[in-house]
Amino acid sequence: MGSIVEELGLSQPLVSHHLKELKRSLLVKIERSGPFIYYELSNPAILEAIRDLHAVAKDLLSARTTF
Repeated sequence: MGSIVEELGLSQPLVSHHLKELKRSLLVKIERSGPFIYYELSNPAILEAIRDLHAVAKDLLSARTTF
């Protein structure tokens, strides 16, 4: 989890909480190897869905006008 914390620049408790929720929701799976825990998406299609949602959100924000 340390590398995730460093990469995202978030606190360890916050990352731990979110990983726990992602695991509980069956979106990620974990693999233990000695003292290390590896996190992986449970289904590769999840990444594509996230990319699609990001593209939609980006389009919506760029089409937004400010008053």
